[in-house]
This record gives sequence, C-alpha cells and structure tokens, in this order.
Amino acid sequence: MRPQSTPPSGPAKVFGSRPQRPAGIRPALFYGAFAALLGTNTLTLVGFLMAPDISRLMSGQNEVVFSAYEDRIAQLRMEVDRLHSRQYAQAGDLNLQLQELTQQQEVLIEQHQYVRQLAEKAAELGIETAEIPLADEDDEPIFTGALTKGVGDAASQVEAAAAALQGMMTESRMALASISAGANAATDEIVAELETIGIRPRLPDSEAMGGPWLPAEDGPEAATIVDEANSVVAALTRFKAVRGVADAAPVHRPIATGIRMSSGYGNRKDPFTKGKAFHAGVDFPAPTGTTVLAAGAGKVVFVGQRSGYGNVVEIEHQNGLITRYAHLSAFIAKQGQSVSPGTPIARVGSTGRSTGPHLHFEVRRKDAPLDPTRYLAAGKRLTRFLAGANA
Repeated sequence: MRPQSTPPSGPAKVFGSRPQRPAGIRPALFYGAFAALLGTNTLTLVGFLMAPDISRLMSGQNEVVFSAYEDRIAQLRMEVDRLHSRQYAQAGDLNLQLQELTQQQEVLIEQHQYVRQLAEKAAELGIETAEIPLADEDDEPIFTGALTKGVGDAASQVEAAAAALQGMMTESRMALASISAGANAATDEIVAELETIGIRPRLPDSEAMGGPWLPAEDGPEAATIVDEANSVVAALTRFKAVRGVADAAPVHRPIATGIRMSSGYGNRKDPFTKGKAFHAGVDFPAPTGTTVLAAGAGKVVFVGQRSGYGNVVEIEHQNGLITRYAHLSAFIAKQGQSVSPGTPIARVGSTGRSTGPHLHFEVRRKDAPLDPTRYLAAGKRLTRFLAGANA
C-alpha cells in the first residue's frame, strides 16, 4: 500500500470564491470629490460673469470698476490653474484646450492694462466717451447647475471658461473703441470751433504704413489688441495736439471773476468827447488791483506804456495773434517771459485814457484789431477741453 501524500501547507482554497481586490480609492468617492470641486468652481465663475462693469467704465467710477475687473481676472487665473489639475490632465485632448485657455488669459490681462492706462489718459485730457452697451439682462448665465462626473463635464467647464474670457476681451475692445471715438469727436469739435475764429490747426498725420499689395485671404480678420490700442493712441495724440492749439489761442478769460463788459468792440460814443469813435477792444470793469490773466499761451513781448493805453502788457500767441491788456495799475509778468493760459500778468487799474478802473482787452493780428468777443465766445464753448477745465 502506498503511503498517502501530505497536502501542501497554507490556507485552503475554496472553490468558486472571487479573488480579493487590492485596497484603493473607490470610484464613487473619487467622482464625488471631483464633482464637488467643479461645483465650487461653477459658483465662483457665476458671480463675476454677470457683473456689468464696462457700463460704468466711463461714468466716473474708474477705480471701482478697474478693481472689480482685476478681481475677475484673478478669479479666472485661479480657475485656469485648477483646470490644470491632475484629473483634467487625464481627460484626453483637454490639455490642448487648456493651453489655449491660458493664452487667452494672458491676452485678457494685456488688454486690461491697455484699457486702464488709456482710459486714465483720456480722463486726464477731459475726453467724454459713450456708454458701452451691456448684454441683455435676460441672457442666461453660462453655468446652469452643478456639474457631475465624467469627461464631458470637464470639457464643458473648459469651454465655459473660454467663453467667459472671450467675453471679457470683447468688453475691453469695446472700451478701447469708445475711448477712440470720444477722442476723435472731441478733436473734430475743437477744430471746427477754432476755424470759426480763423485758426486752422495742423494735426499730426496717422502712423505711416506701407507694403506690397496682396489679395485678401479668407478667414477671420487679423485685428488684435495692438490695432485697437494704436487707434486709441493716435486719437489721443491728435486730440492733445489740437487742444494745445486751443490753449495757445486767446480764448481764455482775462479776468477770473466778474467778467462783465462795460464797453464792446466797434464804434461807440467816446466817454470824453461824447462823439462817435472806434473802440479797438472790450472793457471789463473790476476793482483796482484785480489780477489780470493771460488769455492764452504765448510769450510776453511788451511791458510798458503806450499813448492812450497807460500801462500795457502784450502777449504774442500762435498764428500771429497778439493780445493787449491796458490801463493797468501794476505789472506782474516780465518781457520775454513764457506764459500759459491763466498765468497772472498784471493788475487792473485806470492809467492812460480811462474813466475808472477796468481792463481794456484787445486781440490783434499784424497790428490790426479783431473782435475779442468772438474769441472769448469760442473759448466759452470749448471750456471743458481747455487747460485747467478739469483741475
């Protein structure tokens, strides 16, 4: 009889039993945490997607609007970083979409910097811009509910974030277009007003361009943020140039307050002879010692006395114009001095052929008198564009 063999040592194998799965993260727990993360991201984005910031960009709330806009950019940057997480990286071709999203985010930040700088410059120059239209309040937000597990939801998240970025970039371009339109409109208004008093400003030409002619290619236009920004810079440059011409013209008030005229330009009854005589300027009654101001930027070319005028200051401006301030009690400016609009140059008095303290103000070209009221009227219509109007 053969001896019975001894079975191998170890645990007995039960027939039909399943092999035990190694310990690890359960799928339900993993997808639950993933959905919770996307849900919080959704709530974060919904808060800023519907904020009507751009409508207030040009309404005097620039600091508040730009601060909120920068918060939105920071939130989008945080969202892009989250989309770069390991879970999304495992989701097929989303990596390419994430790279595009990051590039859009960088362009958005660049656009915002352009808008902020140019909007501040336009505000300093006193340029008014049109209100930028808002999206319809009835438009539904991009996200409409909690996200659930799955690659499809991740793709939707990337697509929605890209749409939000594109919308903000469009808002920035609309703001740049509004600044450019406002600057061009203001420039045209100043040019038209100056032409009524015989001043034709020479404005800087547009930026030089060239290249061989090539037929247009099919596809979307190649306009970028640089194109819009260059248009705004060109518009602001033209506006600054024409405002400089307006500041040099004798269109500013020669006395700060009480600008009442006691005698106009042209033929009048002479206060001494009582006969008809020509008056080459306008008279502004004011107490002795009242400060007389330069009516425009220029250079003081005469300080002294002239027959009939008493003490006189004369300023030479652009376009061959000269302003004369007469019957002064004291001088402030010196001959050869450069002055700006509103620079104190003398004191009101009653020297020369005068019946009482007042300022006699003339505008002359080639020693021929011109009607000062036309220049002062033009200045009044251009008040919001002139130097110091926004101080």
